[in-house]
Amino acid sequence: MSLNLRADEKGILPDRLIAVLVKTGVLIPANALDDDQIQPASVDLRLGEIAYRVRASFLPGPDSTVAERIDELKLHEIPLGDGAVLETGCVYIVPLMESLSLPRDIAASANPKSSTGRLDVFTRVIADQTRGFDRIHAGYHGPLYAEISPRTFPVLVREGSRLSQLRFRRGHAALTDEALAALHQRERLVDSDAPDFSDGVPVGVDLVGFGPDKFIGYRAKRHTGVIDMDRRASYDVAEFWEPIRARGDRSLILDPDEFYILASKEAVQVPPDYAAEMVPFDPLVGEFRVHYAGFFDPGFGYAGAGGRGSRAVLEVRSHEVPFIIEHGQIVGRLVYERMLARPDALYGRSIGSNYQAQSLKLSKHFRG
Repeated sequence: MSLNLRADEKGILPDRLIAVLVKTGVLIPANALDDDQIQPASVDLRLGEIAYRVRASFLPGPDSTVAERIDELKLHEIPLGDGAVLETGCVYIVPLMESLSLPRDIAASANPKSSTGRLDVFTRVIADQTRGFDRIHAGYHGPLYAEISPRTFPVLVREGSRLSQLRFRRGHAALTDEALAALHQRERLVDSDAPDFSDGVPVGVDLVGFGPDKFIGYRAKRHTGVIDMDRRASYDVAEFWEPIRARGDRSLILDPDEFYILASKEAVQVPPDYAAEMVPFDPLVGEFRVHYAGFFDPGFGYAGAGGRGSRAVLEVRSHEVPFIIEHGQIVGRLVYERMLARPDALYGRSIGSNYQAQSLKLSKHFRG
């Protein structure tokens, strides 16, 4: 079995072609994939059996492997078979159960899963001989590793836990500004009257709030208990989060090194033949970071998949100095890419997606 693609076919590989990558030895799992591991436009990556606590984050560079750098920097090894707690403020490297043998025309990119980002668990994927995180060049043959650094809550993980996801891409498939505007005319990607399609769909922050209490989001509490990354609907929101309500001037002061969950002002959708990724609006604005988990699958917010437009949940962390954000301020852009083919399953209720038709929602670990 092969992909059987024409030379001019470009785009993100859908679920059934990811399954072909497994059968043809492009995506190599140490153990058989879990039944729900392949998503509409990505595959979840599973932690292996050992975590290495290291002195600092690193990139291997073109002349080193990740394993060689681990040997130089590791402080101790932590078995994950029965579960282990990863502490805040520490950096861990975990070999993943999936490795790659990419052909020359297929590259890959990684992002934290939505539930990982919403817990402020900073997670990136590293490959051998690379100069950057979360990007695996076409033709790469070798292992994959997760760098994990919990920032707010200590977390319990185990062998097989899934914190990251991987997309496969053939060629350049990002929509031009003109193609994006044309798609918006057909599908109404965002419920904004006159969006500016420059390098993606603009996403602003909602600081007016929801309901009679004008609820705008959550600020994470410090010194909490441990969160088990594999447990759903198990934790009381009040033990971990402080609710935030709107101010009269529709602004919010981000305190340094605090973590916030906010919502986008706009409802967005991703049609079935496209995938999207949240990218920073302006990388030169260094005062805060928005949205750790950037992949949006085909069908997100789409009416035919159980949505009617969904808010993007924004994971926001300020740096070093207090910073004021205002209602509607553009904090990110959704870059849309073509799929190589429509997925067999769309993001939505039919496959148990956690965040379809969301407004402002914490990770799946919390009750309510």
